[in-house]
Amino acid sequence: MNKTFRAATAGVLMLSTSFWSVVAAAAPISADQAMQMSISAATSQQRAEVVSWLQRDDVRQELTRMGVDSAQAVERVSALSDEEVLRLHGRIDQAQAAGDGLVGALVFIFVLLLVTDLLGLTKVFPFTRSMR
Repeated sequence: MNKTFRAATAGVLMLSTSFWSVVAAAAPISADQAMQMSISAATSQQRAEVVSWLQRDDVRQELTRMGVDSAQAVERVSALSDEEVLRLHGRIDQAQAAGDGLVGALVFIFVLLLVTDLLGLTKVFPFTRSMR
């Protein structure tokens, strides 16, 4: 009985260690891939900050005054490229640092929405005609 117990224990240990060595073998990634993953995480955080900024009451009121639905603005932010989110986040940071730059950031959003309407990517403003 002692010999069969040792054999069974040895078999279980060999299987478990061979299994873990296969699982632990991860493929190495390049520095570019690691950098891209960190940039992607930073961009998603900045995108979330822009969305939370757009959901503030004073920003919603200003967007409504300019004729932009705040829900459509939030949807538009989710459709922006990473570079556009980075620029928009930078403009918002500058606006918050300047104190009265809120109007500048809202004008930037308005122009961004207007340009995408003119290109035919969206239809937010009824007074625009698509180039498509």
